[in-house]
Amino acid sequence: MDSVVERELELRLVLSPERGIPVPARLGYRTDDPYAVHITFHIDYEQPVHWTFARDVLVEGVFRPCGQGDVRVWPTKARGRNVVLMALSSPDGDALLEAPAAPVSAWLERTLRVVPPGTEGERLGLDEELAQLLAQ
Repeated sequence: MDSVVERELELRLVLSPERGIPVPARLGYRTDDPYAVHITFHIDYEQPVHWTFARDVLVEGVFRPCGQGDVRVWPTKARGRNVVLMALSSPDGDALLEAPAAPVSAWLERTLRVVPPGTEGERLGLDEELAQLLAQ
């Protein structure tokens, strides 16, 4: 049976070191897509904005700078509190988002309990699919 681990969270779109705007978001993890995390940003467009990237990047990024290219994540302090920064780049633009570290870490821990690191491949059922193909 597939499981979903979600968390509603208010992130901050960083416009400058002194200025940012709140962005409601949903963190999502699905056991049928065990290597990925999904973030849905509810901004002022008709449709929410969806990002998907490797769970490992977010897990490592909570502790030290991680990622390259379109997704980079790193821990820091902002206004006296621990936060996780996510720099996202796409052909439509770039965004720097700040998330409170404690709720992100707690949500990640829940995903790691549901699918421990190193067991993601077992969730995909590739061995069973390959056996079925070879049996035909």
